[in-house]
Amino acid sequence: MIAKVFRYALILGLILCSVLSYSVYQKIFKPNTSFTDSSVEVFIPTNTTSNTLMRILEPYIDRSEDFVFVAARKKYFSNIKPGRFILEEGLNNNQIINILRSKNNPIQVTFNNLDYIEDFAGYMGAKLECDSLQIIEVFKSKAGLEVSQLNYEQMISMLIPNTYEFYWNTSAEELWTKMSKEYDSFWTENRRTKAKKIGLSRSEVYALASIVDKESLKRIEQPTIAGVYLNRLRRGIKLQADPTVIYAMRETLGDRDTIIKRVLYKDLTIDSPYNTYRYKGIPPGPIGMPDVSAIDAVLNAEEHNYFYFVVDIENPGFHDFSKTLREHNRKSRKYSNWLNRNRIYR
Repeated sequence: MIAKVFRYALILGLILCSVLSYSVYQKIFKPNTSFTDSSVEVFIPTNTTSNTLMRILEPYIDRSEDFVFVAARKKYFSNIKPGRFILEEGLNNNQIINILRSKNNPIQVTFNNLDYIEDFAGYMGAKLECDSLQIIEVFKSKAGLEVSQLNYEQMISMLIPNTYEFYWNTSAEELWTKMSKEYDSFWTENRRTKAKKIGLSRSEVYALASIVDKESLKRIEQPTIAGVYLNRLRRGIKLQADPTVIYAMRETLGDRDTIIKRVLYKDLTIDSPYNTYRYKGIPPGPIGMPDVSAIDAVLNAEEHNYFYFVVDIENPGFHDFSKTLREHNRKSRKYSNWLNRNRIYR
């Protein structure tokens, strides 16, 4: 009788163990996703707690209790990693936790045509975990230090337009460090040698390139325009670049989004160090973020005898170059008349 009871108890125990084992197996290996797309992005902020994590994951998993069960046994909650993670449909809890532990996916970020550090900060703040104010503060704190050798007005020259790879949880400090390294990598020995040959520092090349870039998006003529400005610098002639006046006007008005299609004679009197009609030399900082083509156009400027240029109304998008002021004035009057006929007054 005792043997029979023992045998039944043993069988019952084995059944219970099997049920429990199967239950544990299901918690670990049964698919636990609730989305129908092939994959979803999950963003986990820095210093996320287990409760916050579960609120983040709740829309994407079926059985929260099972996930917590497995996560606790894998000691995941004690070391939650921040980042951007890709979860695929049909993953089980074990797979989800392994991904959240070790597969922080980087993102590709492309930037260009950002005229101010604040524009860059806003753009990157929308892409990364750090916000725009944190980015601005870090860039301000680095301005003027030996490590940057740039003041805040020049700091945008550290940003080389391109496509970069970042982790979503990159901090503002890490962002600055990466951009600083990219800046140093961009300025190869070849580029540094060319800058020295034309007598400009890296920040001056960038600032002049920002003017060239605003003058023309036609890469084929950017080296010609750069050559005009270098000729004027060598002769001690003011650059007299309209884009610098537009920049000065926007700063004076306190409205950086103002659209200005035409520079008037009265605008040339604006008292700003960026107004190259009033002040000689290169402005104290860039008036925008130039394309790499404009930077290389300055470094590889065309050698010629042109000192002036104006919009070529016969060839839209391009410019007409002159060697003498008399020739330039004649072409400028022609351009002004064209603006008037087309009712472009500002």
